[in-house]
Amino acid sequence: MALAASTTLSATAQRVTDVFTDEEFIKYVSFTVGGELKSFEISGPTTGAFTTKTVRTLPTDRMPDIARKVVGATLTVTQVETWEAPAADGSRNSTIKLTVGGAPLDVTAVQKLSASGENTVVDLTGEVKSSIPFLGAKIASAAEPVVGRALNLQATLAQEWLTSHPA
Repeated sequence: MALAASTTLSATAQRVTDVFTDEEFIKYVSFTVGGELKSFEISGPTTGAFTTKTVRTLPTDRMPDIARKVVGATLTVTQVETWEAPAADGSRNSTIKLTVGGAPLDVTAVQKLSASGENTVVDLTGEVKSSIPFLGAKIASAAEPVVGRALNLQATLAQEWLTSHPA
């Protein structure tokens, strides 16, 4: 199933990168959805190429019944982001891979931060797959809107964070 979202944030691409990789912001996003940040690691400075690994637990109460039956009341989600070094104008891409403990879901996405003056356009495209024979497409279809909203929520909450936490 396909994921697609776009948001414009009122900050430079580097500032958006710094927010997306701020452990306090990641805790805030996790808490906002009723989850909990378990761990966060970053390797390398955000001014160049780097990777992050985020592990959080998330409630499944908003997921369809078919998905909750497979995964239970909470999910442990591991999110690995591989960020490219910024282009001359500050634009950059990151590849996102999500794995869900106890669930046969594979999520891959590309997040593009495109500099537009003092603003940044955040475009997210990706796909949700499930490896369960016969039911995989149904599970991926049920999970896709939830995963899409979760990934898009980060960009939405980033604008609130940017406003309340000026650089």
